[in-house]
Amino acid sequence: MRQSSGVRGERANEPHEAKQSGESKGSKDAKAPKVSGTSGTSGTGGSDEGKGAKDEKGAKESDGAGSGGSGSISGGGPRRRRIGRIARWTALGLSLLILGVSAAGYFYYEHLNGNIRKNKLNLGDKQLDRSVANAEGQRPLNILILGSDSRGSKENVALGGARDDADRPPLADVQMLVHVSADRSNMSVISVPRDTRVTIPKCTDPESGKVYKGTDRQIINTSLGNGGPGCTVATWEELTGIPIDHFMMIDFSGVVNMADAVGGVPVCVDANVYDDKSGLRLTKGTHTIKGKQALQWLRTRHGFEDGSDIGRTHAQHMYMNAMVRQLKSGTKLTDPGQLTGLAEAATKALTVDKDLGSVKALYELGNDMKRVPSGRITMTTMPWATDPQNPDAHVVPKPGDADKLFSLVRNDIALDGKDKKKDDKNPPPTAPVTRKSDIAVTVFNGTGTAVEPPATGRGSDIAAFLVKEGFAKATSDSTPRAQADTTITYPRATQRGDALAVAKALGLPESAVRHSPEVQQITLVVGGDWRKGTAYPRTEGDEPAAGPSGTPGEKDGKGDKDPKDADGKSGQKKGDGKGDNKAPESSDPLNGDDRSACMKVNTLNRF
Repeated sequence: MRQSSGVRGERANEPHEAKQSGESKGSKDAKAPKVSGTSGTSGTGGSDEGKGAKDEKGAKESDGAGSGGSGSISGGGPRRRRIGRIARWTALGLSLLILGVSAAGYFYYEHLNGNIRKNKLNLGDKQLDRSVANAEGQRPLNILILGSDSRGSKENVALGGARDDADRPPLADVQMLVHVSADRSNMSVISVPRDTRVTIPKCTDPESGKVYKGTDRQIINTSLGNGGPGCTVATWEELTGIPIDHFMMIDFSGVVNMADAVGGVPVCVDANVYDDKSGLRLTKGTHTIKGKQALQWLRTRHGFEDGSDIGRTHAQHMYMNAMVRQLKSGTKLTDPGQLTGLAEAATKALTVDKDLGSVKALYELGNDMKRVPSGRITMTTMPWATDPQNPDAHVVPKPGDADKLFSLVRNDIALDGKDKKKDDKNPPPTAPVTRKSDIAVTVFNGTGTAVEPPATGRGSDIAAFLVKEGFAKATSDSTPRAQADTTITYPRATQRGDALAVAKALGLPESAVRHSPEVQQITLVVGGDWRKGTAYPRTEGDEPAAGPSGTPGEKDGKGDKDPKDADGKSGQKKGDGKGDNKAPESSDPLNGDDRSACMKVNTLNRF
């Protein structure tokens, strides 16, 4: 069976396209040459901006030419009236020109909007709640990038072959989750191999109304055929517990058009490679690939490493990193024609969720993503193990390591381990500032998932337990919620100590306690990780919430007992006793600035 290659750094994916659409908008921000202030110079590199320098000077000289004192006024009435008419007509002409350009811009904007195909975000019965906002009110972004093998058009049949597959439902052969941190300081990418066997929840096709039953016997790429990309979104939420905000899907022709629009993407192979299945043929070394060759690179799997889908994800990561670096540099997009070509290619290539279905939304997303330095982008592949049901063909998430990777992303922790430690000169209190009996707590039942109904009575059971523990103002709210991890949020920094007191009473770790201005008071959401009992199920390496157990003016001996269970520190989960905040090595992490990565060619596909 396939094994993870020791070559770290090979990856990229059709998702790059989607990303391009965002980055392309920002690529025009590439630094323009500075304009020299000296008269008549056009600035470095012949910048158009430089031309304005001498124009401005010339204008000043012209203004001074007619200043001949009062004598210039006498007898100058007709001349001044003629100048006035010229000025008015010029102003009118400019106004019409501006209006014309604005109209053309509007119609072109609407044209681009019309290019974009839109689908429903989630086709399952249950959608996870959005990620909790941080103390500054910022939310992380989770975008699922999909590459479809659809042969639904003549162009796709010509590029992908398999003419007999033209009428079959498409498969999502490329799947990447792009997580942009709440503060936009870093980005994490998780690829899941297409041959991963997962639980695909029940999905309903929004157009036909057809219901696809849930199953745990299929591989993840088949989820796309169960009504569309919204079913793949539901599958990812069930697999990872990460709430998906948007999806972007691209097909064969989109890959080709996007690669052409950016002028090609540099990739590397450590030997001559020829894969007759995809058609990829390259000599040893670095090549800039575009068009059909880019598609071959992204589709090949026999050509790299052990010939499995794992090597393909690595090649996709390499491609995606290189494309991001190019778009950030702006070197390939220096004129309006190139930008227009990229805009056309990007919008025609994409199918997105309805909330992302406009140029404005894509532009704003691109602006968010381009703020992340390439050195803070981490590409990973889901840690995997062979599938016991079909070890020769399929894989499953690796217990422990996959859980840890998903948990880090859920908790908005950078996979590169470089999150800055907060240097707070006025740290919020860790001791409660309110008497326990006066701490108001609202408890929600968030245990429902895409395939499991909410555990009955979890909100009321935990609220009742808190009342017994002395939190007399604890109440439950029956409003439906759904999230993977149990969390406690508080609206004001001064309430941190109170929230920690609640966490300690329940055996929750400090990492579950978060500051968020979204809530009105201390709010506990019992997540899918705690479906029974009144003590949080702690695992190896977990640490309970710290801090005094009592509240002002009262002693609480019960709070001194060690909680039976708690979650892993800083979002770590089962199977990780190390407590580090970094992607596991089994996920083959690749940094976005790593230009040394070179794909290891499969020995069976060398020439």
